[in-house]
Amino acid sequence: MNGGTIEAPTIEYALLAPMLLVFGAAIVGVLVEAFAPRYLRKSIHVPLTLLALLGGFLLTILQAVRDGVPTTPAAMGAVAVDGPALFIWAIILILAFVSTLLINDDEQFVAQAAAVPGSTDEEEAVRSGYAQTEVYPLLLFSVGGMLLFPAANDLLVMFVALEVLSLPLYLLCGLARRRRLLSQEASVKYFLLGSFSSAFFLYGAALLYGYAGSLDLKAISAALGTVAGQDTLLFVGMAMLGVGLLFKIGAAPFQAWKPDVYQGAPTAVTALMASTVLVAAFGAVLRVFWVALGNLDWDWRPVMWGVAILTMIVGAILAITQTDIKRMLAYSSIAHAGFLLTGVIATGAFEQNREALSAILFYLAAYGFTTVGAFAVVTMVRDAGGEAGHLSRWAGLGKRAPVLAGIFAFFLLAFAGIPLTSGFFGKYAVFSAAVAGDALPLVVVGVVTSAIAAFFYVRVIVLMFFSEPAADGPTVAMPTIGTSAVVALAAAATVVLGVFPEPVLNLADQAASALFIR
Repeated sequence: MNGGTIEAPTIEYALLAPMLLVFGAAIVGVLVEAFAPRYLRKSIHVPLTLLALLGGFLLTILQAVRDGVPTTPAAMGAVAVDGPALFIWAIILILAFVSTLLINDDEQFVAQAAAVPGSTDEEEAVRSGYAQTEVYPLLLFSVGGMLLFPAANDLLVMFVALEVLSLPLYLLCGLARRRRLLSQEASVKYFLLGSFSSAFFLYGAALLYGYAGSLDLKAISAALGTVAGQDTLLFVGMAMLGVGLLFKIGAAPFQAWKPDVYQGAPTAVTALMASTVLVAAFGAVLRVFWVALGNLDWDWRPVMWGVAILTMIVGAILAITQTDIKRMLAYSSIAHAGFLLTGVIATGAFEQNREALSAILFYLAAYGFTTVGAFAVVTMVRDAGGEAGHLSRWAGLGKRAPVLAGIFAFFLLAFAGIPLTSGFFGKYAVFSAAVAGDALPLVVVGVVTSAIAAFFYVRVIVLMFFSEPAADGPTVAMPTIGTSAVVALAAAATVVLGVFPEPVLNLADQAASALFIR
């Protein structure tokens, strides 16, 4: 109040510039869909999407280098643009940029989503050369939600971000050009189960509001030591909030959606989800459990122990039984979520938390690049029905296409955590933090399940290089420039982070130096 007037609240637009740029480009993309001629849309969408993601990445780097890490929340306390958020933003934006190069392949998406599979309308759309250019604004809206989700300092803002990132993905999963019924089934499953998880999250937030009288994460943390007689609201709310968040990372027992959705969705969309969504979701998990519920860690850590162990075991063991390459990679993703949860559990003194956060950030960066590269290779191995998903079709691929098979084998070895790959240093960093956090039994389970997981990775490598190719085996499609760039960039990142990880480890350490804004 100044002279009888009310001062307008200040919103730090510069801090939010990367996110605002992505959302602005998404809105422009919607206008392009509404008013631009069909034949011009893709030529506008592709550069617009790539420039928005690259611009957001550069703005994030500029913010960290020029202005430093903010010490107070932005947007009236609703968004915390701190060191971990900036690092996560950079990872999401560069992985989304790489995934967009993969999505640019017309063979990935149906010509007209509204047409019934196998109908004359679909055949006419294919003959006319139609393309679902809506995927680009949908991707940008989803990425914008991913940026807001891990930076939200308020549970209501976090819920809005969760819906903004999820709703476009529900649609994108149903747009596969081949096996359309399987793709639509994946979309419906993801939508239904995702809606349930969102309801759990929202109801949990409502219960915590009833306990603390606020949805602000700092206010909830402060209420833990002052509010008495409301423990039921607190513990039930925390449990329901945890269900909503653990669903997004695919932790057991909330992982059932992942194999079906990864298998049915267009592989480029699967690459986007497997990398960027996992990064954003873990950022949100860390912010909720370390900021809002950090003083309650003696209550939630035992439950998280059980979830982490179950997730690692389910992911590693069920992956062995899979016969579809994308389902196998889905269960691999579940196992990796369990490995990352060991870092979430490693709470304690300030230095201990900083080490654990730094390890998780590095792991997310390393895993994200390897995942995108692996799915990029999957898009190139095809048979008459589209992508060759069944593992038996990959027999002898090392003799048909030795370079491609060798790159895929390298990605699998990185997933297994073999030395001189990014996966080795990622697991080493997370497990070291867990040991420092008195979670040695959890690390033992992690090492054992990593050994189990190595079996099915090596099984695929043996199948590719030591089996005879079938006469009617799959062919390797000529990659587009975008797909080639994705594979090359992912392979380079996996090599560099495995041989010379120190620069990225130092960046992760700097991002984690002050932990989260409270």
